[in-house]
Amino acid sequence: MDWKIKKNTKGLKGEIEVPPDKSISHRSVILGALANAKCHVSNFLFSDDCIRTLEAFRAMGIRIDQEGANITVFGKGLRGLKSPLDALCLGNSGTSMRVLSGVLAGQNFGTIL
Repeated sequence: MDWKIKKNTKGLKGEIEVPPDKSISHRSVILGALANAKCHVSNFLFSDDCIRTLEAFRAMGIRIDQEGANITVFGKGLRGLKSPLDALCLGNSGTSMRVLSGVLAGQNFGTIL
């Protein structure tokens, strides 16, 4: 197969959709929850690990809406998290455990992970 490349004087323009990513999905929920704003996330990865992170933040009072593969996180700021009623079940999610440990260390309430 031969390829011919021609110079484009108009620049490069377009959009691509990349596969969902576990690390980005975790962090988008965490950072979105700690922001003082709404955070829209497209193409969220709904793996068991990422769902555990979603559920943990919901248990701490963060509203998270889902529409298809997209979510909206309604952040409440760094001090907007509430003490969960029960232990946060993170399953086998090492990322959730590590990152939430850091986030929760700065809160004014105790939590069992």
